[in-house]
Amino acid sequence: MRITTALLPAALAVALGGLALPQPARAATGPALAVDATAGRHPISPYVYGMNFADAALARDIRLPVNRYGGNATTRYNFRADTTNRAADWYFENIPNDNADPESLPKGSESDRFIAGDKATGAETVLTLPMLGWIAKERARACAFSVAKYGPQESTDPWAPDCGNGKKPDGTNITGNDPRDTSVAVGPEYVTDWITHLKTEFGAAGDGGVRFYNLDNEPDLWHSTHRDVRSAGLGYDELRDRTYEYAAAVKAADPGAKVLGPVGWGLNSITYSGLDQDTCSRTGCWSNPPDKAAHGGQDLGPWYLDQMRAYEQQHGTRLLDYFDIHLYPQQSGVFSQEPGNDTTKALRLRSTRQLWDPTYVDESWINQPVRFIPRMRDLVDQHYPGTKIAMTEYSWGAYGDINGALAQADLLGIFGREGLDMANLWTAPTTDQPVAHAFRIFRNYDGDGGAFGETSVRATSADQDKLAVYAAERSADKALTLVVVNKSGDELTAPVALTGVGAGTAEVYRYSGANLAGVVRAADQPVGATGFTATFPANSITHLVLPRGDDADTEAPTAPGRPVAGAITTDSVALSWAPATDRVGVTGYDVHRVEGTGTEKLGSATGTSFTATGLTADTAYTFVVTARDAAGNVSAASPGLTVRTAPVSTPTGGCQVSYAVSSSWPGGFTAQLTITNTGAAALDGWQLDFDFPAAGQQVGHGWSATWKQTGASVTAESLSWNGRLAPGASAAIGFNGTWTGSNPVPAAFTLNGQRCA
Repeated sequence: MRITTALLPAALAVALGGLALPQPARAATGPALAVDATAGRHPISPYVYGMNFADAALARDIRLPVNRYGGNATTRYNFRADTTNRAADWYFENIPNDNADPESLPKGSESDRFIAGDKATGAETVLTLPMLGWIAKERARACAFSVAKYGPQESTDPWAPDCGNGKKPDGTNITGNDPRDTSVAVGPEYVTDWITHLKTEFGAAGDGGVRFYNLDNEPDLWHSTHRDVRSAGLGYDELRDRTYEYAAAVKAADPGAKVLGPVGWGLNSITYSGLDQDTCSRTGCWSNPPDKAAHGGQDLGPWYLDQMRAYEQQHGTRLLDYFDIHLYPQQSGVFSQEPGNDTTKALRLRSTRQLWDPTYVDESWINQPVRFIPRMRDLVDQHYPGTKIAMTEYSWGAYGDINGALAQADLLGIFGREGLDMANLWTAPTTDQPVAHAFRIFRNYDGDGGAFGETSVRATSADQDKLAVYAAERSADKALTLVVVNKSGDELTAPVALTGVGAGTAEVYRYSGANLAGVVRAADQPVGATGFTATFPANSITHLVLPRGDDADTEAPTAPGRPVAGAITTDSVALSWAPATDRVGVTGYDVHRVEGTGTEKLGSATGTSFTATGLTADTAYTFVVTARDAAGNVSAASPGLTVRTAPVSTPTGGCQVSYAVSSSWPGGFTAQLTITNTGAAALDGWQLDFDFPAAGQQVGHGWSATWKQTGASVTAESLSWNGRLAPGASAAIGFNGTWTGSNPVPAAFTLNGQRCA
């Protein structure tokens, strides 16, 4: 079909001899986008824009908020010798850091320089603390599998041919090596020593020193990554006990520091212990892992959180501040630094849905919905409320390609929208790679510190796989900021509906395949009272900044009245307060628990009442309330209310306990107990007490309760998830024990001080 020349200038039409000019391709119709600045409002943690080992130039450019010193080499880092063991990553070799002055150590070590660099760029540090029990033994090169000592091997270091990979020429592992070839045993005192040094050099966490500490790195893979010093997988109990010991050492040395654990390698780290991963990878026992079975069939993640909460309830000290699990996409080719073919590129962009979408079935061996961030949030809310969630390693690869930049921008938007508390890219890109520009879109789109907002607001797309949209309000100027990621590969024109935002003109900044050198200022976008229509180029990331108009509401509501306590139980307090006022109108209230010099948000309400739950019995709490309006303005906090939760109650009516030895063997047994509330009132927390009738009976590992034994007397205390027993309800608990001589059943049980049937 010929296109008419009737609309062309006459002279041009004559010059063309009546021939048709090709018309530019029209943009396809894209999915409808919608942003509501009055809904879905919540803070975005600045720590979701973190990295591992970012260099100073990039850190300054994007105002990097948090930088992590982590990875496999840090598991055996000796800060006094400034030497790491590279484990399975590089021939299990001890390698001293070259830039240190041996005479000045530990001053000037690599870790000291790393922290000093973070302080210079304004980033907080996440420092990995060895918890394995071994560190590099001295400032000298050494390797765990010497060819001279252990024989020929499958592969050796090209620059140190005596250092092998620990595998015989037929590929089987060398066993029985001496860990002392490279390493020396240490305990929690090593952590105390290191933190004491760091406080001397940089101050305590609250005074500008190291704020965050990782409890080692991927301990559920120690049996593989560090098999030269540890051949067996890490089980439930040992992970808990090491966490108790090392986290307690951190809190004792620097009470203001925050602890992150268990720092697992991925989704399996929530489900299986290192011991089960080790065992089942060899035997195929995934349907019935023995370590999980020995712990009541409970997945490792919730069990671990229960144990951390139990410690706080018993000792009054929170050891775990962040529940930290790494994530690397398991879809074929996605994590690679090579962008791959078109199929892999499409898969990379699609696979970000595993972070949040319950309808997305992971296209890998996982083959099920992952919803990683909501999954982690649900776990901490159910098993240890108040714990933050972190992902201190992740990567979607393709740093040098626009495809990787699109995925990274999508990830950063998801992190903020879904409420992740910390994320650290492994490892940092170079300053000129496309993935670095994805960070600039959020952190420095104009080269002058322009950034995405700090308060997330509701933003939706009719097709997230084509156009992903994220929106936030910026606190400094109340501007609405939008990031739109076109992942479709086609130029798309889409309507953007706006609620709670006035008309005006939006600034437009864009990174795309058309100019991989950096973010470009594009033509301004007119914005009407209800929104606008815009064209988004193929393979592009667009940041729109809509300033508040002169008539915008920038006045915060008044502070609400001091909260008043209503019903108080062992784990909850009902609160109410006098309303705040606002010249436009209050849209909601946020309730906070005062914690040290800061506060922790417990929840929100549209009215003037709220029940704080998940509290600890017989514990004092201080609560404050803030108000917010439709424009997102937040009031000052109300005066505080301090109230103590009720102590554990004594049941009225009765209780029943059954005790059964489900299995027995020479010197050992498994006991199963069922506690039933036969009274008329509910129990809010319980404590079961009994005495073993024979000498030599001893509780070993227990589950579904916190177990303690003194002499013959045994106590089992409820956990967060099974402490409430309605009338007629039961709780099943148990333990593995040992015995000598005889193993009779206990004769009597008491529950909360009352004798049970």
